[in-house]
Amino acid sequence: MIEQVVLLNDAGRSIGNMPKSRVHTADTPLHSAFSIFLFDGNGKMLAQQRAFSKKTWPGIWSNACCGHPAPGESHYAAACRRVRQELGIDKIELELALPDFRYRAEFQGIVENEICPVFIGFCRQQPIPNTTEVAAIDWIDWNDFANACNGKANTRFDSFSPWSLLEGKELQHFPSLNHYLGKGP
Repeated sequence: MIEQVVLLNDAGRSIGNMPKSRVHTADTPLHSAFSIFLFDGNGKMLAQQRAFSKKTWPGIWSNACCGHPAPGESHYAAACRRVRQELGIDKIELELALPDFRYRAEFQGIVENEICPVFIGFCRQQPIPNTTEVAAIDWIDWNDFANACNGKANTRFDSFSPWSLLEGKELQHFPSLNHYLGKGP
């Protein structure tokens, strides 16, 4: 089965589908996606280095997981599916943190152009990365990452995806974030 991506108009409404293999180009149409940040409850977030074989953003570090919902699939169901496929994590509970996040970024001639709701959750089991999707994982200090998102120099985060840095900047204002960092209810 050919993986399909849901194309969107500027208002965020579906206007059709396109094979994923054809959507990411130098002129990528606006499409539906999602992004996930996972926390350990002790101030660290899970980061992944994207597999070097990926067409888009190969070898780039990013947040825990990203993907695209299939036509007719909810963002939540797609996020749970993708966490299972990429990180081997089952039975995850996610909270929608940034329902309207939108961005456009370019790397090596490939453009990302997405309306990308952002979910957060706890990672309560050891991830088992799928090596066709993930080159490496690491638990990183949220405060260091947040500082990089705010433009405070930290060369460790120079190789992070632009969407993860933009999302991280906005997540700092999410009311439940301290709960996931282990700093409150």
